[in-house]
Amino acid sequence: MARILMVVSAADSLTMKDGTEHPTGFWAEELVTAHRLLTEAGHTVNIATPGGKKPTVDAISLDAQSAGGQDKADDFAAYLKEIEPELSAPLVLSEVSADHYNAIVLPGGHGPMADLASDANLGRLLVEADREGIIIAPFCHGPAALLSATNDTGDFAFAGRHLTVFTDEEELGGGTGDNTPWLVESTLRDAGAIVQAGPAWQPNLVRDGNLITGQNPASSEVVAREVLAALGPAPEAAQDDEADDESDEDIQ
Repeated sequence: MARILMVVSAADSLTMKDGTEHPTGFWAEELVTAHRLLTEAGHTVNIATPGGKKPTVDAISLDAQSAGGQDKADDFAAYLKEIEPELSAPLVLSEVSADHYNAIVLPGGHGPMADLASDANLGRLLVEADREGIIIAPFCHGPAALLSATNDTGDFAFAGRHLTVFTDEEELGGGTGDNTPWLVESTLRDAGAIVQAGPAWQPNLVRDGNLITGQNPASSEVVAREVLAALGPAPEAAQDDEADDESDEDIQ
């Protein structure tokens, strides 16, 4: 089966426009939904963060109202507890090579705005993955991480690509509002991405070749299922270091 890298923010706060620190991290629904569907399909999911730091769940994402009810909040919390060993010992992002994986998945929460959007190691990884046609699947605020990727001339590597992301409307109306330090949708547009926004808070998926993006937490499942469809009967990725050299050429 395929081998999937899930890149998760290690940030636990975001500096707001007024200079205050807003507690944040990854959004529970997004990480849980993607991780569960991908592993239940039989694929291997490795979690990586900047510096190998244990990621922080955004506490708001485990609130019943934000999660869509107490049952969902409890389910997300229980799943995170189940995968606690993986979350506690993530791979060090700077030590990861794209050619070991069939797909890179990037869930959101506001965390990616604080670290992944400017992480040079992630940028290198994404450029390498895109060059090789490896699936890249960020969703909600996850597409902020794409901003880390620049080409040899220093330009945004995903300029001209079609994608979606947590919209300015959603951020201002139900995210961190007017105090948001920068708007991911507008920033991606300004960098040259072609953003295709759907109705606020409704599932929306955009696929442009190997780039699969989702708009908001409600898009978590459709993104994960599109990744599964894109993987299809992909050749088995390397299972151990000794097999890497033999299998790298088969990873698409």
